[in-house]
Amino acid sequence: MGTAAKRLLAIDDEPAIREIIRSTAAGLDYDTCVTERANAFKEAYAAFDPTVIVLDIVMPETDGIELMRWLVDRGTKAKIIVASGYNELYAKMAAKLGSDSGLSVAFLDKPFRVEALRDMLRATEA
Repeated sequence: MGTAAKRLLAIDDEPAIREIIRSTAAGLDYDTCVTERANAFKEAYAAFDPTVIVLDIVMPETDGIELMRWLVDRGTKAKIIVASGYNELYAKMAAKLGSDSGLSVAFLDKPFRVEALRDMLRATEA
């Protein structure tokens, strides 16, 4: 898709959150691809080759843990930011899956401030 070294792929079922992620990442010179559904996310993953993934955990059709397992199966090297405002159990599951699989996983509590997302994206560049 793009040639920039920074490519962000995100999935979230909330339109306002998707727009915040897209505009914040674009402001940091990321090529961005923001999706709403798992099938679109999976299709975009192969074509887009993201360097950073923002992953909502609780969604109607699938969950972020399932998508993390899918990413592990593909040997992703992308840094993953898990965004969730629900049950702490989800964050613990994501952390365990990340550590067991050697993924780089960070956590962003919803609702989040744009500055928090921006700081986290900058940290992934280090």
